[in-house]
Amino acid sequence: MSSLTKGRSALITLGIILLIIGFIAKVAIIWTIGIILLVVGLILVAMGMLGRAVGGRRHYF
Repeated sequence: MSSLTKGRSALITLGIILLIIGFIAKVAIIWTIGIILLVVGLILVAMGMLGRAVGGRRHYF
């Protein structure tokens, strides 16, 4: 697993954790940040799977 893939999955995992914490604690800002992180992580994964350059770079090694 490359470091970029680890970063994307960490972003998705952090988003899910913040969603759960925000839902349980009923804190809207944490819920919102979790949604944003989850969406950004999913977009990066989708772009990576399509072979698109992310951040101006096609490869990060």
